[in-house]
Amino acid sequence: MLATPGTLPPPSQDAKWAYETKQDGQRAVVYLPGDGSVVLRARSGEVITGAYPELLGLGRALGDTPAVLDGEVLALDARGRADFQRLQSRMGLAHAPRRAALRAARAPVHLVLFDVMHLAGSSLLPLPYVRRRGRLEELGLAGPYWSTPAAVVGHGAEALAATREHGLEGLVCKRLDSVYEPGVRSRAWIKIRNMHGVDVIVGGWLPGKGRLTGLPGAVLVGQRAPDGTLRHVGAVGTGWSETERGQLASLLADLASDVCPFSPAPRLAGARWVLPRLVGEVRYSTRTRAGLLRQPSWLRLRQDLTPEESSADLPDPPV
Repeated sequence: MLATPGTLPPPSQDAKWAYETKQDGQRAVVYLPGDGSVVLRARSGEVITGAYPELLGLGRALGDTPAVLDGEVLALDARGRADFQRLQSRMGLAHAPRRAALRAARAPVHLVLFDVMHLAGSSLLPLPYVRRRGRLEELGLAGPYWSTPAAVVGHGAEALAATREHGLEGLVCKRLDSVYEPGVRSRAWIKIRNMHGVDVIVGGWLPGKGRLTGLPGAVLVGQRAPDGTLRHVGAVGTGWSETERGQLASLLADLASDVCPFSPAPRLAGARWVLPRLVGEVRYSTRTRAGLLRQPSWLRLRQDLTPEESSADLPDPPV
């Protein structure tokens, strides 16, 4: 079951919803046959058990009681927050057990569980969320590499504010009476991603394809490093209307340059460079450890700012 992007329920409906922290990891359905084994499947259906050998002990957590659980595999940073970039080094190791074991020993993952779909031979799919959640919590699944974080009923505004205060990805809102709908992106589950805004300097662009031929498919943006150089922080390809994209194409053509303004120059096939004179505002979810923006979206052109006046400075590298 998948969540639909949206906003908080209205205050009058707040008590009818539960709120869970939105995690930035790999979604996994966990199969516990009751014989001591465990199988993890990704959203694609691929078996990913081999990538996470530290989770094999979960197979014995319920004894001989079979179950199917829903959760998210996380890689945590030094502050205990999910770091998707750390997880990426593990996600492709399902068929490389020796490498997976070495990575697990150095930086183990953590599985958070938030739903139960089948238990002791019975399907819980038709039960409302509040009853499924109660059954899940009764299982007491807490171990060295897995846990069942609490959900909050009501107080959605406070829950969302807490995720922002602690630098978490966001919030998932779930109706207490919602049944579990496998494969459905449902309005009964709403996801709210905490987004950040930042001014960036445009230093290049990538040509569009298909209906965007002749137009920028994405702009290449940067921020000033302490030494004054312009560091590439990502490619932004969404957020424009068709008219705005055409206007941007005209501005970029006027600023065309043969010299890459970024230091170091990003290795991007087909990149076109421009004089770094345009400032834009973008939204993004998080940064990678290298400082790149994840899921950036264009908000507006800051024609009121010059590159020197903008606040486009690189933050301190993440811990």
